[in-house]
Amino acid sequence: MLSLLTEDVVAKELNVSLASLRRWRLEKRGPRFIKVGSLVRYKPEDIEIWLASLPTGGSTKPIARAQAGSRPTATKVEV
Repeated sequence: MLSLLTEDVVAKELNVSLASLRRWRLEKRGPRFIKVGSLVRYKPEDIEIWLASLPTGGSTKPIARAQAGSRPTATKVEV
């Protein structure tokens, strides 16, 4: 039998409000879901895939820093 998660369970697992999860669904930016009649359900593997696809923090590239004490220069833009 296929294991499906409810909206409440997914929201709690992701530590987001139910409203956020529903908004993501409407905006097509959350995890994939299944409609069972009028009910919304999620496959655990779809949640895992969606989480893995999200960007992560940090960078592997060093960021060039301004020299200590230097101030950024303004660029004049003509309109």
